[in-house]
Amino acid sequence: MTKYLYSAKDKEGNIYESTHEAPTRVELYTFIRDEGGTVISVKESKSGISVDSFFAGIFGNIKTHDKILLARNLASMVKAGLSVTRALGVMEKQTKKKKLKILLRDLTADVSHGEPLSEAMKKRPQVFSQLFISMVRAGEESGNIANSLEIVAGQMDKSFALVKKVRGALIYPAVVISAMVLIAILMLIYMVPTLTATFEGLGVKLPVSTRVIIASSDFLVNHTLIVFLGIIALVISAITLFKSAFGQKVMDHVTIRIPVIGAIAKEVQSARTARTLSSLLSSGVDIVVALGVTIDVVQNSLYKKILKKARTAIEKGEPMSLVFIQSENLYPTFVGEMIAVGEETGKISEMLLGVATYYENEVEEKTKDLSTIIEPVLMIVIGIGVGIFAISMLAPTYSLVDNI
Repeated sequence: MTKYLYSAKDKEGNIYESTHEAPTRVELYTFIRDEGGTVISVKESKSGISVDSFFAGIFGNIKTHDKILLARNLASMVKAGLSVTRALGVMEKQTKKKKLKILLRDLTADVSHGEPLSEAMKKRPQVFSQLFISMVRAGEESGNIANSLEIVAGQMDKSFALVKKVRGALIYPAVVISAMVLIAILMLIYMVPTLTATFEGLGVKLPVSTRVIIASSDFLVNHTLIVFLGIIALVISAITLFKSAFGQKVMDHVTIRIPVIGAIAKEVQSARTARTLSSLLSSGVDIVVALGVTIDVVQNSLYKKILKKARTAIEKGEPMSLVFIQSENLYPTFVGEMIAVGEETGKISEMLLGVATYYENEVEEKTKDLSTIIEPVLMIVIGIGVGIFAISMLAPTYSLVDNI
């Protein structure tokens, strides 16, 4: 049972507030209607913690894959002739995921009381993106919400797949580098001290590189706790910095300038921009509104600036293709040229869809080749590291043999 705080209007038009415990919002609305009231607002009372809210907090946010399935299944049911309310209710009964069940239950309650689905989603920005909400609103206005839901599901699916491919390509080098660092630390703690004792007993003159490794080992052994606390503090500081506005801007600039990775990042942003705009425009969303939504979808601040310039150009009656053509350092020339063709033919949505498909395929191919490029680089780095360590540890032995 959840405790709700609500305000309602009675038959005489007087507004009153009260609390009531109910398993769902639907039953709460039924209770208020039965007592002769008209609901004005409802919110969960902070004085009590519902079981649903408790579990929802534990299990975290709804996954992107679940949102894609939600849009796709809802589109199928609406296309089959079910009302939005009934379709949401069916999905709520089918799902076994607690968080998703709560969401569908609340959406069903809001929609069943006359609220548009887009407005119900707008009340939950932590779940539904601006793109999702705008697409649903466009579908409601055009009377073809099923088509809009199918488009947004496809757009999210493509975007999700794109991000997964890039992340997947970067996991391998991240794992290898992490393993290298861990092995180096273990060797400095357990192996080097044994060799150091041997060198001291022999009284051999040590090379500079050997002395540096021994000094690092001594510091790590004698101040292990401080070192690990320092690493933890460094990681936390780095995460905090990257999440800050300044850190995000720095990363936005750095990412597009990294060899190989920068080219992929530009193509990812181009694909995301093109597909988002295409999806919105094909659903009947005004181009100025579509650009505003795309600004929210695109994460890199440099690309946001270009899209804002494009929106300003549209508002002034100028072609937005010029903005993209003039920004070829971020958006490839192909993007601006295709948009220009779309403006001339009146088929911007189709042209943008072609751009999105092209760059998504490019990213897919490049991420496949990325591991092939990274592997030899990693082997060289590992070889240099192992070589320096081996030479530093073996050089004193050779000096001893020469002296003999």
